[in-house]
Formats: sequence, C-alpha cells, structure tokens
Amino acid sequence: MKKSELLVTPLTVNDILPLCEAGADAFVVGEQRYGLRLAGEFNREDVQKAIELAHSKGKKVYVAMNAIFHNEKIEELGEYIQFVSASKADAIIFGDPAVLMTAREVAPDMKLHWSTETTGTNWYTCNYWGRKGAKRAVLAREINMDAIVEMKENAEVEIEVQVHGMSCMFQSKRSLLGNYYEYQGKVMEIENRNMQENMFLHDKERENKYPIFEDENGTHIMSPNDICIIDELQEMLEAGVDSFKIDGILKSSEYILAVTKAYREAIDLFSEDPDAYEDKKDELLAAIEEIQPANRSLDTGFYFKETVY
Repeated sequence: MKKSELLVTPLTVNDILPLCEAGADAFVVGEQRYGLRLAGEFNREDVQKAIELAHSKGKKVYVAMNAIFHNEKIEELGEYIQFVSASKADAIIFGDPAVLMTAREVAPDMKLHWSTETTGTNWYTCNYWGRKGAKRAVLAREINMDAIVEMKENAEVEIEVQVHGMSCMFQSKRSLLGNYYEYQGKVMEIENRNMQENMFLHDKERENKYPIFEDENGTHIMSPNDICIIDELQEMLEAGVDSFKIDGILKSSEYILAVTKAYREAIDLFSEDPDAYEDKKDELLAAIEEIQPANRSLDTGFYFKETVY
C-alpha cells in the first residue's frame, strides 16, 4: 500500500532540513504576491534554496500560485512560472485558470495541483480539472470524512486534505482593516502573518476569537480552532488519500516541527501495524494538546459534520 505523503508549510528556509529529519515528505513555499496564506514568505532566492535542500533529502517542493489574479498581474505569471520551472520545483499550486493557461504555454511539463480552497467538494469537479492538466486536487475543508473517502474512490487525480492547523473562513480582496481604521480617523500599517502580535475578531456571543490579518491579497479571517485529526486517520489511510497537509500559518517553527514528528509517527505506525496506531493515537493527540497555544483549541473541523442536502 502506498504511504500517504506528509505535506508541511515551513516558515523559513532554515526549517527545511529539520522538517525533513522530522519526516516531512513535501513542502509548500512561495511568496505573498502569488500565493495565499503561506506560513512564511519565500522570495526567489529562498524558493531556490528550499528546493535545493529538499531535493538533497529526496523530498518535494510545491510552489504556491493560488492567489486570485487581476489583470495587472497576468503579465507577470509567465516569467514567474518559468522561474519556478527552472528552479526544478515539483509542482505549482493554482486556483486561477490564468495560471493553468500560462503554464501550458511556458512550462507544459510542470505538474499542477488544483486548489481553490472551497470548491473542491466532489470527485467530478476534481476529475474535470484533471482533464485540464491538474495532477492533484486539494479538497475543501468543509467536507466530511465520508465525502473524502468517496472522492478518493472515484478521483482520477491525487487527493490532498488538510489534517492539521487553522483554516480560512473568509477572504476579501479589500483592505477591510485598513478601511475601518481610516474611517475611525486612524492610520494602521498592514499587519501580516510575520508580526509578533496577532489581531483577532472577538465574537462574544460564541466566545470565539478569530485571527485576522491583511496582506497583498486582502483581508483574511481564520478559524477560531485548529483542525487536529491525528487520532482519526485510519479511514483516509485505508482509502489511500495521497497527501495529508499540516498548515503552519501563524505558528512557530518549533510547533510545526513537533506536529510533523507526531503525524509522521502516526502514518508510519498505521503502515506497519494498524493495531499499533490504534493503541498509540490517543497518546499522540495528548502530545499535541500539550504544545497547543492557549488561545487555540483543537477540534476535528468538518470531518464528522453531517452533510445536509
């Protein structure tokens, strides 16, 4: 049985080798100008170095180009895709069809992973983009375990799911925070994910705090809890889901490293002896709970929500 890939989002180039040792199989890197909600900013030099380091350990690197591109950026895409191809990246992550069309022209051999955050909800759509050239579909976070298994059974492309970390609940291309402060007569610099102090929307009724930030792609409101499915991997592993993603946005390098080690152990245990995984999974969950930030509870996201038609 093919072992599922463990995909991780590093903060810096310096995280690549430690994460390789921790058991990561692949990495998502890129820069804010072309990629959405990356854990860290990787300029072109960083991208090249990350690819070099990962390949030296037999790992893969996928470059994020999944932003929404307006006309003023379209002319840039060809040159950036050529750069990514020349750097020997293993795939480009895209959502906007402009990336697909441009890649066909300038780098027809480049592998493409289709990721639109919310519309990867059925196998027919995944296969449609597969026929257009995508080798992988990244599933929406809002679908449950039964739907994921069904999609894997019918998909003609690789399937990727997020198993850990926060999810995006809302994105606007507008600078909503900046506009709000300007309306109040204040001036606020754009706050991005690299800053030490995070901003939150506080919902007193639900007693939730939603991380919120602005960057070049607009305003992003994130989930109040982190997905953690380390003790519920069995069905997806049995179904052969191709890639499990740990999203490290707004987390520390140390946290991402520890979580990667835990998921590596879980996947390997199941591969060697499913009963051993069953015996150890609660312990692995407890280990992650110990390092979880105080303001970030763990939950299972939409994995066990009932589908309503």
